[in-house]
Amino acid sequence: MKIAIVGAGGRLGAALVREWTARGETIAAWNRAALDLANEAALRQALRGIEFDAMVNCAALTQVDYCESHPEEAFAVNGAAPGTLAQLCQERGARLIHISTDYVFDGRKRTPYTEADPPGPLGVYADSKLAGEKAVHAVSQSHLVARVSWVFGPDRPSFVDQILDKARDSQDLAAIGDKWAVPSYTLDLAAWLHPLLESVPAGGTLHLCNEGGCTWQEYGQWALDRAHAIGAPLKGRVVETIPMSSLKAFVAPRPVYTVMSTARLSSLTGLRPRPWQEAVDAYVRSRFGKARL
Repeated sequence: MKIAIVGAGGRLGAALVREWTARGETIAAWNRAALDLANEAALRQALRGIEFDAMVNCAALTQVDYCESHPEEAFAVNGAAPGTLAQLCQERGARLIHISTDYVFDGRKRTPYTEADPPGPLGVYADSKLAGEKAVHAVSQSHLVARVSWVFGPDRPSFVDQILDKARDSQDLAAIGDKWAVPSYTLDLAAWLHPLLESVPAGGTLHLCNEGGCTWQEYGQWALDRAHAIGAPLKGRVVETIPMSSLKAFVAPRPVYTVMSTARLSSLTGLRPRPWQEAVDAYVRSRFGKARL
């Protein structure tokens, strides 16, 4: 199978290229510099004549506050470009998996969101990502929208790396304690997405993340605890709790609860995501070289 990966320079895209190449797949990949997603004509020209059996679009403008002040760019990259990619896939008889986000929800629930829950985007980033979902579905229901959250992994630093890096030299650690979601490990996502390349469930949308839910503070504290458990040379031991309201630099509104249920993924595919704690433990062990995954 030849797989096209858009957004190969990002945290998830880079993991897909590496993991699927190791499986023996033929990969065609583009990073941000190689494709101008904000320019439909340039995007079509760049992909002209390139054949593939499936595509995964990991590319997005993800800086939430930047999107708030640059709505035209956000809707071009996050909203219109996925529709264009869906059309290009349709022309080739290829399947598209488009990566979306938990931010399409408004965060008012206190139980995990399912695919049947209506979106309620807050702010430009969320609204543009929902526009991208709609654009993909408008082309074909055979294309898949996969929503992920709090993505972490070995290819690009994320929140968990920031905590662990700071803990090397400092005991001054803090994270938000009143915002909930689910960490998603890129190596797990790569394993779950691969079988979906050829068999997309009816309905067009799936939630892909590890199991459970936590706050940023709980996420950081667990990673720190696991690092100390394997003898990592860290000075910091406690991640203090701070409220989201204390971060005055935030411009765009953010949903406070976006934990997602993976029950539909399990019922349709038999895949059983491991708890986020196990995934973070595996990553911490691999990061410090104390154990293999």
